[in-house]
Amino acid sequence: MFRRTLTLGIILVLVVYLIKLVAVGISKTDLAEFKPVGVIFLLDISASSRGTIEQQQNTILKIAKRLDSDDKAIIYVVSEDAYNVYNGNPHRLVDMKKSMNKYGEFDPKAFGTAYGLALKKAVNDALRFKEDGYMPAIVILGDLENEGDITKQINWNTLPKNIQNTLKYIPDLSLTFMYAHPQKLDEVRQILLPVIDEKRFIIASEENVDQSVRKFMEIIGR
Repeated sequence: MFRRTLTLGIILVLVVYLIKLVAVGISKTDLAEFKPVGVIFLLDISASSRGTIEQQQNTILKIAKRLDSDDKAIIYVVSEDAYNVYNGNPHRLVDMKKSMNKYGEFDPKAFGTAYGLALKKAVNDALRFKEDGYMPAIVILGDLENEGDITKQINWNTLPKNIQNTLKYIPDLSLTFMYAHPQKLDEVRQILLPVIDEKRFIIASEENVDQSVRKFMEIIGR
């Protein structure tokens, strides 16, 4: 009887030990596979995007809410100029909302869409994220119309080559365009598809934003 009890006790200890080893192994695997994400949002507050500014802000908050606490978020507002209004933890939703409300309101005196300037800043941020071990993602929210100072606009002729060069350094970069007219989005698709993996490239009109947010979260592993 004693021998049987001893045997069962040894087996029980071994089983517990094996379960612990498996649990530690799974934990280490999950930790190794996890990669923090750095998302750069470009928020269009120009006159032509006036009707969707609030929706664009809500989309940014919806994405930020689903990010990990170890991820980072950067927000630029885009009008006749492009400048940073938030940089930090994506879960500080109140601070993000305050910044967007204060600096992201429609300004009737401002004319222009400095998408080109904003995209250059976003790419620089993406390069820094990559160097720091983050997976970079750029999300552009707005109608993509060129207005105002031509030197600050996107040059659609040179953009494919610039993106191609960027992907040499950031092969896991994802690029998302939301809230533009379907016709404009189709132009963007035709321009960029030859140089970017379609799996990491999202375009969404106002009607398809929710579906595209889900796809975006899948791409970045959230």
